[in-house]
Amino acid sequence: MRLSKASTDLDGAPETARPGQRAVRAWLYLLAILVVAMVAIGGATRMTGSGLSITEWRPVTGVVPPLSEADWAQEFGKYRDTPQFRILNQGIPLSDFKTLYWWEWGHRLLGRIVGLVFFLPFLVFWARGFLSRRLLLGLLGLGLLGGLQGAIGWIMVASGLQPGMTAVAPLKLALHLTTASLILAGLVWLAAGMRPGTLDPAPGPVRALACLLPALVLMQIWLGGLVAGSKAGLVHNTWPDMDGVFLPPSQALFAQVPWIENFVDNLTLVQLNHRLFAYLVVLVALIHAVDAVRRSAGPAAGRAVGVAVLATAQMGLGIVTLLLQVPLWAGLAHQVFAMAVLVMATVHARLSLGTGPAAAPVAAQPTVPIGFEALAGR
Repeated sequence: MRLSKASTDLDGAPETARPGQRAVRAWLYLLAILVVAMVAIGGATRMTGSGLSITEWRPVTGVVPPLSEADWAQEFGKYRDTPQFRILNQGIPLSDFKTLYWWEWGHRLLGRIVGLVFFLPFLVFWARGFLSRRLLLGLLGLGLLGGLQGAIGWIMVASGLQPGMTAVAPLKLALHLTTASLILAGLVWLAAGMRPGTLDPAPGPVRALACLLPALVLMQIWLGGLVAGSKAGLVHNTWPDMDGVFLPPSQALFAQVPWIENFVDNLTLVQLNHRLFAYLVVLVALIHAVDAVRRSAGPAAGRAVGVAVLATAQMGLGIVTLLLQVPLWAGLAHQVFAMAVLVMATVHARLSLGTGPAAAPVAAQPTVPIGFEALAGR
């Protein structure tokens, strides 16, 4: 008798039909939590001015911190050669330098831990056949992106060690943050697709907006990275206006030449873009939630309302952060909550496509020996 492909090729079956899927799914969510922790510690490193305290990229030996006073003196000597020390921190004692150093060292150590937590279980799950072809390709892509992220991090730090620089380049910081966010979204997307049980796809228009929202959130995170890197949150600390005007004149928005540089270096335009795109994200999320509820989209309607609530709360937190002139607690909360919005939007988008077993294929008529056709029909 002939068997259908679905019964012979496990790669053609749903993810949840493979062995070990609960372990793989838990591993993916653990990695997502570690990435959020990386974003949080990275934000603290940036806001405390610690990111340039380690002036070398040593992927292996850098895991060992200074262990003696001589080691600390050597590291402090390297930092004293940086523009940040000469311009901003000249005269700080060794004890203050140690505080800066531990923040950056902790950020880099957690990055190494994330790499190990990804790589070692990945090899085990692959060897045991727990990964489908599609999941394997997705994880390989995320692994490459994670390696690239480490290189981007060092390129970002190196930009802050150039003559005259006291912080990293805003574009490189935005790229570093957005790449981390993209890795987080990829992990959550893969994990959500392994949800046990069957979930029907949401209606077409609901699906379309659900898949658009993660892209909008990622773009807003990119713009937030530019605000953080250029410290644009320290100007125009009023809302809903910007120091008395709702839309600054073009002379203020495009004061620099060439005009393209204003999108990165002009603090007024950088902040305005982040504000306007926040309004867009919240507007799309609210329209999407109303549409999903009106269409009685089932679980998708509840998820859409959740995304809208989180996006609105994130905008409110951003306004508070701006009005308070970006204190450490508010800046970190705003950055971490952005990850929560991204996770919710990504899970919603993935589940809106549907999960679980596809409809069973129509079984082919069994083949029987010649001469028994009548008996088979009977």
